[in-house]
Amino acid sequence: MSKPWRILLIVALLLFFALLVGPFLLPVAPLEGTVSPEQLAHSDSQFAEIDGVNVHYKEAGQGDPPLVLLHGFASSTYSWQEVMVPLAEDHLVVAFDRPAFGLTERPIPGEWTGESPYSPQSQVELTIGLMDELGIDKAVLVGNSAGGTIAALTALTYPERVEALILVDPAIYFAAGMPGWFRLLLETPQLDRIGPLVGRIVVGTLGDDFGRAAWHDPDGLTPEVWAEYTEVIKADSWDQALIEYVKAWESPGVADRLDELSVPTLVITGDNDVIIPTRQSVRLASEIPNAELVVSPDCGHIPQEECPEAFLEATNDFLARLPWRLFEPTGASRRKVAHYRFKQLPFPPGTPRFALPRRYRSASRAVANQRWDSLQGPPGPALFQ
Repeated sequence: MSKPWRILLIVALLLFFALLVGPFLLPVAPLEGTVSPEQLAHSDSQFAEIDGVNVHYKEAGQGDPPLVLLHGFASSTYSWQEVMVPLAEDHLVVAFDRPAFGLTERPIPGEWTGESPYSPQSQVELTIGLMDELGIDKAVLVGNSAGGTIAALTALTYPERVEALILVDPAIYFAAGMPGWFRLLLETPQLDRIGPLVGRIVVGTLGDDFGRAAWHDPDGLTPEVWAEYTEVIKADSWDQALIEYVKAWESPGVADRLDELSVPTLVITGDNDVIIPTRQSVRLASEIPNAELVVSPDCGHIPQEECPEAFLEATNDFLARLPWRLFEPTGASRRKVAHYRFKQLPFPPGTPRFALPRRYRSASRAVANQRWDSLQGPPGPALFQ
């Protein structure tokens, strides 16, 4: 063997040895200054133990159908703070932190048996478990980014528990899986050793860039908003949990089963999403049977934060057109149903709803109730009593 080749071989062996042994020699200091998620809780925070995981959630409003909100990667219930209260005017709204994020407990290896609590299927079970805990038989699932993937997978796994889907810049195709070589790397003991350190480096160096990329106008990511997002890195084991989440994320196969989604579906996307390209959401809406598509102008990856008015308009319009016969409207929801029905009746333009001239009242109630009863499905309650 010539001298140059011997040198290259020696260098290659040294590099291999460094990669093989180096991670075990690299010191990984424990996190300092972290506390339990409960110590970071807000005044409206609630916790429930679901499948052995202490889940952080927030709840507001009342009325059918209930809405369950699932945030995206590296996000939390905070992602819904601009729209949760308006949605709660007509609905019971529940937002929760998915495992590895927010203030939900972050189990570390050795604290669970069986499937990882961070896997897609475990998150589906947790979603249904939280609905059971709160007495929600059936809900509209609203999922952003990776939360959209979990929402769709839940609808495929438990179709009888999902009233409808609202998928917001969903990571359906992006979630198809990672390269095989990368998954092999994730399973090595070397990465187990330095994984938390890698998580800290990624968040420390790339976190801000990732956050700004989610916005059409990066100035919307104000220091105050960023402080809310980064507050959760004060929670115990956040670095280890982030790596465990990545390791557990295998392709849930949603992209191959879109034709099985039978519930009403709305896809919302910003027209300038550089994280999940807008064209993917357009494609998704064309591949889900009878799905609707709304593209919000001048908006990025998180319409519920950057363009809340457009998000609420699209969402409320979609919810108003759901098959209301499937549940009994109460309270504000009853008023919303009636408002929608009144729009379709031949009253003079500008007539205030619920304040019609006396000569219209009995006739309009009869017509509305007749339309209600004539809908397909089991007889429901009269709109007007």
